[in-house]
Amino acid sequence: MKLPHKTLERKLFNSGYGYVCAVDEVGMGCLAGPVVVCAVGFKKKFFNRKHKELNWLRDSKLLLAKQREKYASKLMADKDIQFQLAYVCSKTVDKLNVYNAARLAMRRAIKKLVLSSKYYVLRKRKTHNTKYLIHNTKTVVLVDGPHKIPKLELEQLPVVKGDRKVFAIACASIIAKVYRDKMMTKYAKKYPGYGFEKHKGYGTKYHQTQLAFLGPCEIHRKSFTPVLKLLKI
Repeated sequence: MKLPHKTLERKLFNSGYGYVCAVDEVGMGCLAGPVVVCAVGFKKKFFNRKHKELNWLRDSKLLLAKQREKYASKLMADKDIQFQLAYVCSKTVDKLNVYNAARLAMRRAIKKLVLSSKYYVLRKRKTHNTKYLIHNTKTVVLVDGPHKIPKLELEQLPVVKGDRKVFAIACASIIAKVYRDKMMTKYAKKYPGYGFEKHKGYGTKYHQTQLAFLGPCEIHRKSFTPVLKLLKI
C-alpha cells in the first residue's frame, strides 16, 4: 500500500513558502447530513520532526473508525499544526448543489485558518464595501482534486487524488471525517430510525429502506435522486 508522503510540502517550504495549508471535504455523496471541510496549516518546523506515531497515516477512507480517531487526536494535539472546520447543511447543498456548497465550506474553513495563523489580517477596501486579506508570509493551499477553489484570494495547488498522495491533505481528510461522524451520531438521536449512527448518511441499502418507510427528515438532501423520488410520490 502506497502511503501519502511529505515530499511536496518539504519542496514548497524549501522553495520559500512559510505556510502550507491543505483542505479536504467529506460527505459529498451522502443522502443526508452536512458536507464538512477541514483546513489544516503547517509551518516548516513540523516537517523537521519525525512522527513515528503518524507513520501509517493515510486517507480517511482507508482507515477504520478507531484508527481515524487515534490519528485525529494526535493531529489536533500537535502544537505545530493548526486546523479549522466548516460545514454546509443539507439546505445549502440543495440550494447551491453539492459541489458549489463544498467550495463555499472550503473558503470558510481556509479563511478561518489563515486568520487564526497570525500571518493574515482582514481589511476593508475604502472604495468598495468588501474585504481582502493582507499577509506577510508566502502561503499556498493544497486542494484535493483537479480544480482550484473559486473566489479564494490565495495561491492554490490542486492535486488529483491528493488525499492518497499528500500527507497534509490526508490529515485534513481524517479530521473532517471524525468531526462529521460525530455530528451524524448526534443526528441519529434527534432523528431516530434511519441508522445515521451506522452509515453516517450514505445511501446504504438499510438507509434507503428506512428512508422509504419513514420518509425524509429535515437533514435529508431533497435534491438527491433517492430522496427526490420519495417527495414526488
